Formats: sequence, C-alpha cells, structure tokens
Amino acid sequence: MISKKTKYAINALVHLAKKENEGPIVISEIAEAENIPRKFLEAILLNLKKAGVLASKKGKGGGYYLLQSPEEINLADVMRLFDGPIAFLPCVTYKYYERCEECKDEETCGIRDVFFEVRNKTVELLKAASLSEIIKRESALIKIL
Repeated sequence: MISKKTKYAINALVHLAKKENEGPIVISEIAEAENIPRKFLEAILLNLKKAGVLASKKGKGGGYYLLQSPEEINLADVMRLFDGPIAFLPCVTYKYYERCEECKDEETCGIRDVFFEVRNKTVELLKAASLSEIIKRESALIKIL
C-alpha cells in the first residue's frame, strides 16, 4: 500500500491541477477540500516544492501552484518521492537496486524474473497515470453515475 503521505500528496496535486488556471491556492483551501491535516499538508507541499513539482507565492494572492503541467506529473514520480522504490524486491528496483542476500544467481532467478515484470508493468501504468489522466477518469466516472 502507498503511505498516507503519498495519498495526501496525490490528492493535493489533483486539487491543484483542477484549479490550475485560478492562480496560487492557499494551504487551508487544499487541506479543507481534501480533508488533509494542515500541518501534515505543509510538510508534503514543501517536499513537492523541493522536488520541483510545485512553486509557491507569498503574500496576498499567494499559495501553491504546479510548476509542471498536469500531463507531466505522474503517480510514479510522486510515489518514488514519498515512498521510495516501486518494487516488491530490492533486486528489481530501478533507482534503489540491492542484491537479495539469499539469491544464488540473479540471471536465472525465476522469482526475480516474475517480480521484474510486475515492477515494469506497475511503473508503466503509474507513469501513464498523470494528473490530467486522473481528472479525465474522474469526470468519466461522474458521468456514469
């Protein structure tokens, strides 16, 4: 499962993406709309700002806004930022590779091969899941109901 921090980050980013043309959005609005504790949200938004996903403006009319378009921000990047590697085994991670202690031969390890495929398909799906894709799906689901 993803961490609460990652889930809140995704919710906040989707909120900002929906209001992209409205200028900077204050933390209190995001916290209230997305039911995220304000102090927790402050730390999350700061991490996203340090990562170059968000920027902020101080003073009247200030708040947070996306630095990248909603098409460019995907779930794989957000998850890696807060939760680290997207893999069930350390030997199949992209950025955080570690050899498994009990492994005799990675090249012929069937377990590794299966989990490598799972990781690749998962990352592929998460990279395709941009903020704009999430918003598009939400709109389609609302129309169904």
